[in-house]
Amino acid sequence: MELSHTSNEDNNEDMSGSVESQKKEPDYWKWVAFGFIALFVFTQFFEVTIRLRYGFGEKGKAQVVQGQGGGDLKDSFLPRDGVRLPVQWGDIGKKMVEAGVIDREKLEAVYEARGGLDEDVRKLLESTDIEDLVMNEENSAVLLNFLWAFGLSNKNRILEEGPMTDARYGGDASRFASTGGWPLAKGNVMDHFSAHAFVTLTPAEQERVERVSQNIYRPCCGNSTYFPDCNHGMAMLGLLELLASRGASEEEMYRIALQVNSYWFPDTYRTIAKYFEKRGVELSALDPKEVLGSAYSSGQGYQQILKEVEPPKVQSGGGGCGI
Repeated sequence: MELSHTSNEDNNEDMSGSVESQKKEPDYWKWVAFGFIALFVFTQFFEVTIRLRYGFGEKGKAQVVQGQGGGDLKDSFLPRDGVRLPVQWGDIGKKMVEAGVIDREKLEAVYEARGGLDEDVRKLLESTDIEDLVMNEENSAVLLNFLWAFGLSNKNRILEEGPMTDARYGGDASRFASTGGWPLAKGNVMDHFSAHAFVTLTPAEQERVERVSQNIYRPCCGNSTYFPDCNHGMAMLGLLELLASRGASEEEMYRIALQVNSYWFPDTYRTIAKYFEKRGVELSALDPKEVLGSAYSSGQGYQQILKEVEPPKVQSGGGGCGI
């Protein structure tokens, strides 16, 4: 039987090489430990804030991931926690009930089949000191109805001298969906058409509403808010009046209007968001005025978008074209 053996000289050479290799090999764990210590010391002196890269900025605008596709764009235009409407609702709901713009019994009957009016909705009809409103997915439809009633009944030059009474469109304001379609008034709905001075605008505020209203469209038809022939248009007109009366700038009015439109037409604006994403455009870089224009937000404009982008397969909620 043969036994292999190594000489002392060979052993010494191996040991020498092993020591040299150990000296040359970096101590990774030492540097990792130093890194953690440095990070700990850094955080003791500086506040570190971590934010999601793709989310809503200060003004409620959204960002999308360019070129990746397949992302959930449900919240592209809609702040997840709702949109604050900086308006002074005050006692407008109470006054509309007292004036007969809203028949409380009719309203209760409509919502009884939907589970009844919740406490927040009742406050809109009964309280006298409500200021800011917050619109979200749950209450967007009921706020649509209340703003519709307000836009229909608040005295405004747009209703009296604009397209609603223009002979080119029939000259009869009662025949439109936003008027004849309001079922919750006491008596003849036209007795309330631009009949109540719930909110009175200054000349400058009125001009601002008129300018902005002519550039805001809704996907259910082809008219701007300046021609509020449907419930969405009339509700948006009411919202613009409330915003202007609180000193909102045109930029702020467009921004809020886009978010509100998105709650009323969520699937439409998810599709519009996908349309821009497909072109590598960040939504935060878009001008809300442009998005609300005829090219994208009108019924005709949206049909053009549908030729390039498929709408969501699962339809979500929003405000319909009736109560």
